[in-house]
Amino acid sequence: MSGEATPFPQESAETLNAPGDAPAEVAAEQAPAAEAASDAPAPSADPEQRVRELEAELEALKAEHETVRSQYMRIAADFDNFRKRQSRDQDDMRVQIACSTLSEILPVVDNFERARQQLEPQAEEAQTIHRSYQGLYKQLVDVFKQLGVSPMRVEGEPFDPNLHEAVLREPSDEHVEDVVIAELQRGYHLNGRVLRHALVKVSMGPGPSGSEAAAPAESAPAEHEA
Repeated sequence: MSGEATPFPQESAETLNAPGDAPAEVAAEQAPAAEAASDAPAPSADPEQRVRELEAELEALKAEHETVRSQYMRIAADFDNFRKRQSRDQDDMRVQIACSTLSEILPVVDNFERARQQLEPQAEEAQTIHRSYQGLYKQLVDVFKQLGVSPMRVEGEPFDPNLHEAVLREPSDEHVEDVVIAELQRGYHLNGRVLRHALVKVSMGPGPSGSEAAAPAESAPAEHEA
């Protein structure tokens, strides 16, 4: 019997894995948490100091906010001014194009008006033709009205160099000096702006009687040419 080997007691897997390895596993799990805690800023030991730090941070954020807000307001104002300036420039461009185009058509209107004033057709055929082109003239005038074109009324008005161009000056017993006494070529407005100045005859006031009265009227054209 002395030759038989005494068997060693077999330990179960539960006995090998249980209490002995537990501390190592717990330490491994707690290591990341400990590292994260060490990275966080340590709270100030003095509460009043912490309050002052937070107040300083708040003031810095307020200043930064005000700076950004001011920059935004300036950019918004600049953009609004740019938009308004662009709108004005576009309006001015449209008016300039309209003035240029309509100014080229005004001589046609002048010819229609001269024909209506000077021609007095007697024959039936001539009257028919006259009515035809007067109908065209009326259509043209209606289109001008729709576009904002309106004729000036100048006779009896004080002379205004912003509206009138004096072609002749002559004495007048009926009008004081610098009053328009006759319209030589009609002027026009376009939506309140001067499209074409009116060519006018202007009074010089009561002048000398007899043959001397004609002298200023005769010298007026030479004065205009100068």
